Amino acid sequence: MATEETRDLSSEALARPPVIGPGYNFTSITDKISAIVLRRKTSRGWLAGFGVSFAIVSLLLYAVGRLLVLGIGIWGVEIPVAWGFAIANFVWWIGIGHAGTLISAILLLLHQKWRTSINRFAEAMTLFAVMCAGLFPLLHMGRPWFFYWLLPYPNTMTLWPQFRSPLVWDVFAVFTYFTVSLVFWYIGLIPDLATLRDRAKSKFAWFVYGVLSMGWRGGSRHWRRYDAVYLLLAGLATPLVVSVHTVVSFDFAVSILPGWHSTIFPPYFVAGAIYSGFAMVITLAVPIRAVYGLEDFITMRHLENMAKIMLATCLMVTYSYLSEIFFAWYSGDRVEQYMEANRMIGPYAFMFWLLVACNIVIPQALWFQRVRRSVPLLFVISIVVNVGMWTERYVIVVTSLHRDFMPSSWGMYSGTWWDYATLFGTIGLFLFLFFLFIRFLPAISMAEMRELVPEAKVQEAEG
Repeated sequence: MATEETRDLSSEALARPPVIGPGYNFTSITDKISAIVLRRKTSRGWLAGFGVSFAIVSLLLYAVGRLLVLGIGIWGVEIPVAWGFAIANFVWWIGIGHAGTLISAILLLLHQKWRTSINRFAEAMTLFAVMCAGLFPLLHMGRPWFFYWLLPYPNTMTLWPQFRSPLVWDVFAVFTYFTVSLVFWYIGLIPDLATLRDRAKSKFAWFVYGVLSMGWRGGSRHWRRYDAVYLLLAGLATPLVVSVHTVVSFDFAVSILPGWHSTIFPPYFVAGAIYSGFAMVITLAVPIRAVYGLEDFITMRHLENMAKIMLATCLMVTYSYLSEIFFAWYSGDRVEQYMEANRMIGPYAFMFWLLVACNIVIPQALWFQRVRRSVPLLFVISIVVNVGMWTERYVIVVTSLHRDFMPSSWGMYSGTWWDYATLFGTIGLFLFLFFLFIRFLPAISMAEMRELVPEAKVQEAEG
């Protein structure tokens, strides 16, 4: 029998799987999530992970310092492969950041409640991934201290950016994406920051969270303005999901090189970005729910839904791969045909077939519900997809550059130790920032999770 409290609630919740585990109320949700941040002692596991990530960041600082002293010649780039790891890493990190905006903005506009448990750390993942991505174009300039030349500021020397260059478009697209994502993330944090302020036991924590919460008191006027701003920012962020990686794809598509000059690149890059982004969300969600005991918040429903989105975007990416091969054959262009054949059986054939295995073959296991509901298998597949998406960017960049129109200008490319140090260093930077985030800010939105309590009560009472 349903109680009077549950009888007044919407019956639509009865038709949906549970978003959170049963038996939770406002207080228990707040206690469990806030305890992760407000605990007095830092766990040894967190200290170990933070120490390892800090060591990798130190490697990044050393590699960047070496680069600034000696120049980008320490990387493997040369003619004809003037782009190498740097641009591949840039596109890879930008793609990883797309899932955060899609989960937060698009699923919010579509009223998908299952986003609530994962949107907070997915948004943080977006910010940290964009920070890592922004390093590579700056370092690839050779003289990164002149980065402001890319900005259209008035000056006596009339040094205006070359607006016909897609690299300049990247500056505006990525900076706009980062700004909107940062504001969207911070606005969503304000109610939770006020909760941490009210529960803080030290004066310093009370002061910091009090300043960051901007005087939030939870009144009806606050909530009304919060909902309006949050929805408005979600509407602004939605087109950015498509536009940012579309602009990034123009780095290649507006050129005349075989393998790059393709109109399928914009939607292909967007699908690939969502693909790798959701893979990274699963990679982060699995250890978070296991270490902090959040299985009732990040349920199998969340993991299975993300696996389904990965499978859908996997099919889109597969279609893009096949389209490239088909149109190279159908065009009758011998240069395009040779480029595709060179990818498959040339000196970089191993990388091509590795991306096929990681991005197409292995994720087909997600068709089976048993795989989608297996946490260890999902974790392994998500890592495989991330490796495959980086390999895809490497193949796109290198195989189109290393053999030009004239055989006399052909050459080979391989990354140096400094290339790998910079790549793994940014992974360490990403983890370093993420460890700080989960220690000092709530990884799950308490305010939004509390809105799901009535729905959980209905399902518990009727179940």
